Amino acid sequence: MFLEELLILIAIAVALIMYRNYQGQNVGKYITSQVQVVYDKFAPYSFKMVRDKTKELGQEYTPRQYAMQVAMISGFTGIVSYLYFYSVTTTVIYVLISMAFVPYLAYLRCKRVYSEYIFEQIQVYTSNVIMEFATTQSFVKALEGVRDSGILEDPVLSDVSYMIELSYDNGTIDEAVNYMSEKYPYYIVKNMHQLFLQITKEGARNSADSLDNMQLDIDMLIESVYRDRIERQQFHKQFLQFGIILYLMVMIVQYLLGRETYIILLQRWYIQILLHGVLIINTYFLLRGEKYYNENVGAE
Repeated sequence: MFLEELLILIAIAVALIMYRNYQGQNVGKYITSQVQVVYDKFAPYSFKMVRDKTKELGQEYTPRQYAMQVAMISGFTGIVSYLYFYSVTTTVIYVLISMAFVPYLAYLRCKRVYSEYIFEQIQVYTSNVIMEFATTQSFVKALEGVRDSGILEDPVLSDVSYMIELSYDNGTIDEAVNYMSEKYPYYIVKNMHQLFLQITKEGARNSADSLDNMQLDIDMLIESVYRDRIERQQFHKQFLQFGIILYLMVMIVQYLLGRETYIILLQRWYIQILLHGVLIINTYFLLRGEKYYNENVGAE
């Protein structure tokens, strides 16, 4: 009990020191700004690129929203861990661990936003190249028309420009389409490129029907992807609710056994290990679900 009281006194002392040192300032803003500095320093470079695009799209969290997320996660963790172990020390440890997962959750969310953006750009790329080709009857000219139309944004715009350079340098479109198909391994990209390779090598006769069928395939695929996205969002809410209920199952156990009996059981080491195992497994289950929800976006 002495250690638990000492930790509480240390936390209060730190809060008072911060208040005295930054009196006249918003302490909450100072804390979130310092978290932001540390986070930017240690965030992976690839994630910084994804996050910059998320900011550009206006879908990045503000420091206040991140602070609210930290408060919600740490608060829920504190309540659950205390109900499991009735130990302030254990609760503080679990709260600190849960806060360490916030950057990972931010990474997953930004990756999902970025994946959705890329898929929308690929949708624009494939649909408009087909329409341009119907007019120009030239794959390279179609790429130039899409590039100059202003409807594409980076990084897809830069990749289309690079495809045009490869086509002129090599005199064929083979390397260009291979580059794009490997960079964006979507079903619609590979099929469209395969069709253009076939048309280019065998001639453009009777290509109108093939292009129309390809456009219909793209439209149907896009519809299914967006429908799947809506279903995923609904399932995600139900998944989180189910995960929270799993954490709170300990309340039912305490109700059935009685709080006094439950605290007596906590003194046994194997009960402690069992409860830690339940928390870890539930957390792993939730994180795996979050990873699946945020990473598998735009997949056909």
